[in-house]
Amino acid sequence: MFLRLLFVLLIALNIAVGAWLLLGQDDVHGRSVTDPDVPALKLLSERPAPPASTAPPVASASTAVAPDVFTPSLSPAPTPGAPPRQTTYTCMALGPFATPIDLRNARAALTSQAARMRSRQEQTTQTTGWWVYLPGGGSRDKALELARRLTAANVGEYFIVSTGDQSNTISLGLFKDPANARRRRDQVASAGFPAQMSERTEAVPEYWLDVVVSDNGHADWRNRVRGVGSHSTGCF
Repeated sequence: MFLRLLFVLLIALNIAVGAWLLLGQDDVHGRSVTDPDVPALKLLSERPAPPASTAPPVASASTAVAPDVFTPSLSPAPTPGAPPRQTTYTCMALGPFATPIDLRNARAALTSQAARMRSRQEQTTQTTGWWVYLPGGGSRDKALELARRLTAANVGEYFIVSTGDQSNTISLGLFKDPANARRRRDQVASAGFPAQMSERTEAVPEYWLDVVVSDNGHADWRNRVRGVGSHSTGCF
């Protein structure tokens, strides 16, 4: 009895499994597990690879990058006019000034007139007078003898030099005007004495102001500095 019942159960189980295998597989009967008109989901790994393309990608107008090149301005270049007039300059030396104070005043007066200035001092030889004399012969006794002869000839206003390089010389006068010196020399010479005349000089400083002024006609140094001369000098 038991074996008969087990046999019947096995047959029923086989029938149920066969029916499920036959009727429960959708793919076998062309049925889909999704609703109609709804695409089925697929994994990324199941998607076919896109075909390789050898053509370079074409950038769209919105994403294209302009090349880094210089584009010249399209505005017209200014038309060149007449070339500017080149300024020329004159270089002069003003002076001589008597004192450093005069030089400083002149420099202050020309500050707005000159493009450049420089001060300088030079040594020059200046005549201090004219000397009329008689050589004394080299000794004191000869000088005294010559002095007595001058007195006898009514030639006055003399003295014997006792010191320096001209010792024992008979001085007949020192004159500022060379004409007066010549007149005195001729007077003593007419009395029979060999009077001589020589120029006396000394070294004195001179003060100069070198200026560079433009030739535009605006620099008028003569109205600002008076009492001195000028001459051309090298530019600096």
